[in-house]
Amino acid sequence: MKISKKDALLWFDYFSQLTEKDEITAKHEEIIYATFAQIETAVDYRNERLMEEIKGLKTLENRTYFVGNDDKFPKGCRSCLLGTGLSAIRKTNKCNLQCKFCYNYGEFERIPPVGEGMWEIGGTKFYEKDIDLLLSIHKKPTGISYVYLEPFMEIEKYYPVIKKFSEANIHQHLYTNGTLATEENLKALGEAGLDEIRFNLGASNCSDKVIKNIGIAKKYIKSVGIETPMTPEFFDAFLKKKQAILDTKLDFINCAELHLNENNIFNYYGENMYISRLGYISPIWSRELTLKLMKIADEECWDLVVHDCSNHTKFARDLNLSSKEGKWFGASDYACEFLNIPYEVFIPILNDDNFIFLKEEELPDEYKPVTMEEQMDF
Repeated sequence: MKISKKDALLWFDYFSQLTEKDEITAKHEEIIYATFAQIETAVDYRNERLMEEIKGLKTLENRTYFVGNDDKFPKGCRSCLLGTGLSAIRKTNKCNLQCKFCYNYGEFERIPPVGEGMWEIGGTKFYEKDIDLLLSIHKKPTGISYVYLEPFMEIEKYYPVIKKFSEANIHQHLYTNGTLATEENLKALGEAGLDEIRFNLGASNCSDKVIKNIGIAKKYIKSVGIETPMTPEFFDAFLKKKQAILDTKLDFINCAELHLNENNIFNYYGENMYISRLGYISPIWSRELTLKLMKIADEECWDLVVHDCSNHTKFARDLNLSSKEGKWFGASDYACEFLNIPYEVFIPILNDDNFIFLKEEELPDEYKPVTMEEQMDF
């Protein structure tokens, strides 16, 4: 059904007032899904118009979009989208910053440690001495990534592990906010064999110190880039310091579409939200800003890659990984990160006169909003 914004707003106002004890019926779900489809269709239409303006837009086997120098497309992303996935390695449960877009926002004091002297690989705890055993038994992944808050809080612990995986010829990349990086530890990472480093430049609001560290990293690490959730703050700060950033000779910019979870969603309360394939919930401006940056990069012929790491990309990533794992046809771990959908966060977009549904139809009588008492018996 092509529900109207007016009817959708009335229904979502009602849904947002329900308690956990109140039942969502099958017919309620039809209303909910119809509303989400209307919003997503309108968001896709807006994004498609922006993409039409990017003359040099390219795809990676239809799994993601990018502009720029094909040779600089990050191998970590190729592993994610074409290979055997990210194979995340976790170690550090602390961070020196607190960003409102962080998926762990507000829970830093409750994040459990991995374990003294241990590393978490594939959900299993390993000592460094166990890595040789792991490599002798399991098929080598195309790539691994060091994730879980800020590695530079204890970066010296990473060097011998990176060296082991380097000797096994496995591509490795590491995420950092860059504020604790120095020439000494960046050089040590390069000497250990790290292939790729990604700076979350938005975490420091494009600080001059981190921009300088990106340039230093290029001296020692083969592939250097930025990976940041695309927000209005980052977009504006990036453009103000664009030339200094480009002068570092970085290789890529991964513009991650910001998706939200229970920790950070209310930092963005009041923004226009959509839900992608009933999975990730995101502000609609996040991917729009990515596409606008890609257009600028394309028109100005930046010698790097700007990658649209969107919800579509993450959907393709999970499909690729499930296929490599031999799961059944269509299997994917892509799903909504909320146990209960926060209906109230969709009220602003339904109230926005500038956000238009492409086509609206009158609801069948049995789906029309009625009095609260009748809704309870719907």
